[in-house]
Amino acid sequence: MRLPLFAFAALALAFPAHAQDAQIAIAPNFTAAVEQLGAAFTEETGQEVGFSFGATGQLYAQITQGAPFDAFLSADAATPARLLEEGLAVEGSGFTYAVGQLVLFSTDPERVTGPESLEGDFARLAIAEPAAAPYGAAAAEVIEALGLTEALADRLVIGQNISQTYQFVDTSNAELGFVALSQVIGREDGSRWVVDAELYTPITQDAVLLTDNEVAADFFDFVKTSEAAHEIIASFGYGFAE
Repeated sequence: MRLPLFAFAALALAFPAHAQDAQIAIAPNFTAAVEQLGAAFTEETGQEVGFSFGATGQLYAQITQGAPFDAFLSADAATPARLLEEGLAVEGSGFTYAVGQLVLFSTDPERVTGPESLEGDFARLAIAEPAAAPYGAAAAEVIEALGLTEALADRLVIGQNISQTYQFVDTSNAELGFVALSQVIGREDGSRWVVDAELYTPITQDAVLLTDNEVAADFFDFVKTSEAAHEIIASFGYGFAE
């Protein structure tokens, strides 16, 4: 008996080609870094970890609704702390894995020279949703600190998360935007201003275990203690908590 094509598709979804030993929810600004970390972790241990990406606020909502994640790498510190307070995370498992940096970026090599670029002639400025994405909240803080909240209100394009925000800028649907330094650190084109750290609350990115999954715990140990992991994280423009 021949199965219809949709049945083969269903079977493919039901039985993935590569079984994963742990599933980890990740803030999208950390996408490229965590993919390298996952590959290095698998090479060292033989254990597989899978990643699900989404805005921190959206991932929090999914976790509270029972999403099957074993760990969470957030784009802030407050959300993991909240999960711990609510009894939805493993007590004592939280730690800071990276400190993010905000950058104003444009694909136009002459567009961004510094904060004064926000007072220039442009139609759209992309930022992530401040209520859901810590990088968006940081961008809103910078705009307010520069006294430009009202002036820019009609020109903001809001991304659901930092990945979508970056896409707006990368495709020139917005002339410039506030994105994570990690997203553009490898690019040699365009123009950028690495935002002065005193203009926004530090983007301290914390992680927390959600289950007692041993592979997820091993991955956390790798991120915390491995020199190779630290080199990967630093290579994407992240700092570390003092």
